[in-house]
Amino acid sequence: MAFVLKDRVKETSTTAGTGALTLAGVPAGGFQPFSVIGDGNSTYYTISDGTDWEVGLGTYTLSGTTLSRDVVIDSSNSGSLVNWGSDLKDVFVTYPADKSVYSAGPVIKSQTGAVYTNQNTIAENSSLPTGTNGFSVGPITIEDGVTFSVPSGQTWVVI
Repeated sequence: MAFVLKDRVKETSTTAGTGALTLAGVPAGGFQPFSVIGDGNSTYYTISDGTDWEVGLGTYTLSGTTLSRDVVIDSSNSGSLVNWGSDLKDVFVTYPADKSVYSAGPVIKSQTGAVYTNQNTIAENSSLPTGTNGFSVGPITIEDGVTFSVPSGQTWVVI
């Protein structure tokens, strides 16, 4: 199936152990239910009981309203599955830091050819290296007299 991310998805569970979680099927106030992910689709998740936590990649199943815990990305159990008790846990869709793409500051170009910027002006001649594509978070202004070259067959996307 597909990988799906949705905003403001949160339910609870009282499932114990290290297996799939049975979700309550009812979203927390102001949130969407996990069903918006779609039957058989995978998503990033976080589980937390207020003390222990787990971040991973799981698959939502509509029948039984379950969320499998396929890959643990990080956890309070040294990066392994947390062996949950039957207490109430929050389960929500997240976007793990390890998987995110961002720019921590003004960077005009990188070794991979991607062009990121927190600035909106390219002030010196530059180009994407051959064999790479790039992206920028815009709007982007190229100063008068400055060129930014995109080799034939390459793509530069401004988001």
